[in-house]
Amino acid sequence: MFHFAYDGGGVGKGGTGALYIDGKPVGEGRIEKTVPFLFSIDSTDVGMDSGMPVSPDYTNNKFTGGAFNWLRVDFGEDDHSHLEDPEHRYHRAMGRQ
Repeated sequence: MFHFAYDGGGVGKGGTGALYIDGKPVGEGRIEKTVPFLFSIDSTDVGMDSGMPVSPDYTNNKFTGGAFNWLRVDFGEDDHSHLEDPEHRYHRAMGRQ
């Protein structure tokens, strides 16, 4: 899962991105700016960026490290449960019973 904490203050601003695998943080970094306009639904790229790269460091941005077994994209309510350890999530859920 990827979590982006947007700085706010208008379109195209930056934030901090964090990558989680199996609920555990594996990387985090500063993203200085974002694309200041919306994309249509048919411009979603997986494994490569066919549009304008987010960084000049992208010279060859195609993923060649294997295969995607599945991809999950969630749109909707902010759910930050991936930032919570499983035991705490369990106790919080049991507290709702």
